[in-house]
Amino acid sequence: MNVLVTGGCGYIGSALVGLLDRNDRTDRVVVLDDLSTGSPRTLLSSLTGSVDFVRGDVRDAETVEHAMDGCDVVIHLAAITGAESTHDRREETLSINRDGTETVLETAGKLGVDNVVLASSCNVYGRATGMELDETTDPEPINPYAESKLAAEQLLSTLGNRFGFDRTALRMATNYGAAPGVRFNLVVNRFVFQALTDRALTVYGDGSNWRPFIHVCDAARAYAHAAIHPDEWTHTVYNVGNDTENYRIRDVAALIDEEAGAVDVAYRADEHPGPSYHVSFDRLAETDFTTDWTLREGIQDLIRKFTDIQAQPLLQ
Repeated sequence: MNVLVTGGCGYIGSALVGLLDRNDRTDRVVVLDDLSTGSPRTLLSSLTGSVDFVRGDVRDAETVEHAMDGCDVVIHLAAITGAESTHDRREETLSINRDGTETVLETAGKLGVDNVVLASSCNVYGRATGMELDETTDPEPINPYAESKLAAEQLLSTLGNRFGFDRTALRMATNYGAAPGVRFNLVVNRFVFQALTDRALTVYGDGSNWRPFIHVCDAARAYAHAAIHPDEWTHTVYNVGNDTENYRIRDVAALIDEEAGAVDVAYRADEHPGPSYHVSFDRLAETDFTTDWTLREGIQDLIRKFTDIQAQPLLQ
């Protein structure tokens, strides 16, 4: 099959493109990215004769059609990320994450694409008071990023029904871990970097808020699995992560303290702690996809990669 990955130069894309390229079921991978946040260097270990690159915006129908032409599957990652930062860029976030998704889905229908896998987020649950949130829980997004992801899910359902392609939205747990396009505005990666540079770990509020975590390589594997084995993903929406990987933020800080050596933790009681959600992944267990990494293993790996100047690229 031929696969289009939008946002393929980003964090997850930098782990996903090579994974797809090495898969026997994949003949060609096309990466569409506007390079506003990603860099082509994240693909250096993945560039073969079967990886093509198109620079462009997912809101530009002509560019999207050019990139998607001849593709059987679309994995739509392109988005503005960093949930808290989107409060100050609401219109731009909705334009790219919602309207860009609509352009991608309309083009997929026009070109007869078989399967679309959409990057969504457990962030859509907001600040939930209940535990074990599943896909039947009503989302309560509290930032423009989450609002845009929920709107994108709704578009996937509506346009998927109209055009008849397979579709799956993956509500991904919070990513962390080493990858060529590693991000430092994600809590685990930021904490590890702060610990290794002798800075206090900054915790907003009292750190009691919950978050599920997934290693970026497991996230990439999930997107690839849903793209290549759509028959196993029979629902439109899945939480993606592992039940054992729900942590309070203060416990994440404690775990990094154990692995990186004694570190200071600075609690900012007056700051908004952000979303809180403890998520169930029972529906995911209906597929044969399982995660490989634990948070402790991922932290240990980050520490090794960040302190080993020979570690290039980060995935090695």
